[in-house]
Amino acid sequence: MSDKKLRDLAQEASTRSYSPYSKAKVGSAVETDDGHVYQGCNIENSSFGGTVCAERVAIWKAVSEGHKKLKKVYVYTIDGWPPCGMCLQVMTEFSSLDMEITFGDKAGNEKTKKLGELLTHAFTPDHLK
Repeated sequence: MSDKKLRDLAQEASTRSYSPYSKAKVGSAVETDDGHVYQGCNIENSSFGGTVCAERVAIWKAVSEGHKKLKKVYVYTIDGWPPCGMCLQVMTEFSSLDMEITFGDKAGNEKTKKLGELLTHAFTPDHLK
């Protein structure tokens, strides 16, 4: 799938964000290795610990539908924030460190990085073998 389509889906997902506390609307679209795409938005909770990021929502949806290998991740925020550390850690479970993650902003600016560039010295499932 094109990066533009992933961006459009991530931006659309951000409109469904439940973020009454931070007001930060985040959307994500993840593409699996077999071409399926899942969207997610951030969902906050008054306990804050119960909050979940858009990337993890999209990944959980993919995994719950039987897709356990990610090909690409797109994250959209107005300001172009990268994924947080917890989301990067979850991505290591379902992709290689070479997977590309693109994060974009409202103005159309984008940055693309490999997972291993954003999460150096990642703790991966290989550590548990």
